[in-house]
Amino acid sequence: MRHLEPYCLIVGGVRLELVRDTLSGESLDEPEFAATPARVRVIDGALACIARQGVAKTTLDDVARAARCSRATVYRVFPGGKDAVLGAVVDTEVSRFFSALAVRMGAATDLEDVLVAGMTEAATRVSEHGALTNLLVHEPELVLSQLAFARMDEMLALTCAFTTPFLGRWLDQAESRRVAEWAARIVVSYLLCPADGVDLTDAVQVRRLVRQFVLPGIRALRVPQEANGLSPSQGTAVGARRSLQSNRSLPTTKGEAS
Repeated sequence: MRHLEPYCLIVGGVRLELVRDTLSGESLDEPEFAATPARVRVIDGALACIARQGVAKTTLDDVARAARCSRATVYRVFPGGKDAVLGAVVDTEVSRFFSALAVRMGAATDLEDVLVAGMTEAATRVSEHGALTNLLVHEPELVLSQLAFARMDEMLALTCAFTTPFLGRWLDQAESRRVAEWAARIVVSYLLCPADGVDLTDAVQVRRLVRQFVLPGIRALRVPQEANGLSPSQGTAVGARRSLQSNRSLPTTKGEAS
């Protein structure tokens, strides 16, 4: 993971454009704030509108009022109008999400910690996201359509590409990707279909889930592989790979891990 410039983060082969909040006293109509700060202010204004009234009812006039700027400024920053603003909102929130995930996962000291940190942070960011929560209640088709078929594959591929390097401190590359996808599927499953006793925003509960199901799945064939003459590290990688390929009873649906 490395920083290239103030608004860019590279993790593995994934490039994410980061943003920072503008200061509350900045006015968008002043020339010195006509670039990035203006863009962020409009995006944050759109987010506030979506959290309050959804996508369909949000107009560019609403966004301009929330951003404390003129409608002309919104069009100057986003010539494509509402569609361009919404696209930028999605891109920005994805970048913010992965930026927060990088901070938490980067501070982990072992495999258990990195899994707990990643799953907890992801669940918390999604659960506490005002705009996303409102859409799931009032315009669910806008969100759920992004979690079906090829769209789900794209989301998992992006998530795995981002989180695999963090897991690679303790697992080989192939296994890191499989575990990253497994963890992502667990988070999505429990967020969409909650189960009693499994709150992924609670680090204590997530740690219990990881210890009871995820780590045993990774280590399942360690002893048999060592008996066959492989080193512990080889046994862990080979055994976990076979375990995850063959396991079809993972705790990814309602109630299985509770």
